[in-house]
Amino acid sequence: MTRGGRGDDQATTRGAMARRSRGVVVDSPVIETDRTASRAGALIFSTALFAVVFGLVQAAWVAAMGELGLGGIVAGVVLGWLAVSGIHVCQQWERIVVLRLGRLNRVSGPGLVFTWPIVEHCALYVDMRTRSIPFGAKETLTADLIPLDIDAVLYWMVWDAEKACMEINNYSLAVQLAAQTALRDAIGRSTVAGITIRRNQLDQELTQVLDEKVSEWGITVLSVEIRDIIVPEALQEAMSLEAQAEQRKKARIILMEAEQAIADMATEIGEAYDGNENALDVRRMHLMYESVRETGGTVVLPSSFADGFGEGAGASALEDVAKALGK
Repeated sequence: MTRGGRGDDQATTRGAMARRSRGVVVDSPVIETDRTASRAGALIFSTALFAVVFGLVQAAWVAAMGELGLGGIVAGVVLGWLAVSGIHVCQQWERIVVLRLGRLNRVSGPGLVFTWPIVEHCALYVDMRTRSIPFGAKETLTADLIPLDIDAVLYWMVWDAEKACMEINNYSLAVQLAAQTALRDAIGRSTVAGITIRRNQLDQELTQVLDEKVSEWGITVLSVEIRDIIVPEALQEAMSLEAQAEQRKKARIILMEAEQAIADMATEIGEAYDGNENALDVRRMHLMYESVRETGGTVVLPSSFADGFGEGAGASALEDVAKALGK
C-alpha cells in the first residue's frame, strides 16, 4: 500500500510539472460536480446497425448458398462497414463537418446524417455547447515589476462549425493559449493595486480582447472570470502595512473634518449670543439645570456666581434655578 501511494504521488507530481511546463492551465483543483453528456447512444446505434446488416447478409448468403461460408462473412463485414460509414448519429449539441473528396461539402446535424461511403467522410464533430476552461498565468510581472500568480476561468462556445474546422487546426488549444497570452499582456500593463481594484474591469477587458481574436475562428468568448490573485508572501506584509497606514490617514482626516465642523458651529453660536445678554443668561441656567436633572446632585454656587447673570438679574436667576431643583 505504501509503495502504491508513493507511486500515485509521483505520478501526480509529474502531471503537475508537465502542466506547469506547458503553461496553459494553472495548478488549481477543479472539482467535477456533474457528469458530462456522452456519445454512447451513437456508438450503440453504429454497433447495432453493423450487427443488423451483418446478420441480414449472412441470412441471405445461407438462403442462396445453403451454408455459411467465408465469402458470406467477408461480404457481411464489408456491407456492415459501408452502412456504418454512410449513416451517422449527430447529437443535439453537435454539428458534423462533411468533406467530399477533401473539399468542404456541408455542415450537418443534429439527427441522422447520411454520407456516401469512401467518397465522403466526417472530418470533425463540433460541440456547440458553452465550455469552461480553467487557465492562468504564473509568476507574471506587473507594471511595477511584481510577480503575480492569477487563476481564471474562460467561458466560450463555437458558433460556426465550418470556421472552427477550416480556419484553425486545434481550436480548443488555440483558445486556451490566446486566453493565457491576453491575461499576461493585461497583467503587464497594470500595477498590483490596479489589478486588485479593477478586477471586474480586467474581466471585461479580457473578454473583449479574446472575443475579437477568436471570432475569426467561429468562436465567441462569453466571459472571463478571475478566481484568485496570489501575491508573493514577502509583499503581502508590506501591502498590509500600507493599507493600515491608509486607514489611519482616513481616520485622522475624518476627525479633523469633524473638529472643523464643530468649530464652525461654535463660531455661529457665539455670533448668535453676541450682544444678547438675556439669551446668554438663559443658556447658562439651562446648562446648570441639565447637569443636575438626571443625577439629582447638588450644585454649590460661589457668592460671585450670580454676577455672571448680569446686574439686577442675579437674585431672580438663582430663584429660578432653586425652583427647577425643587421640581
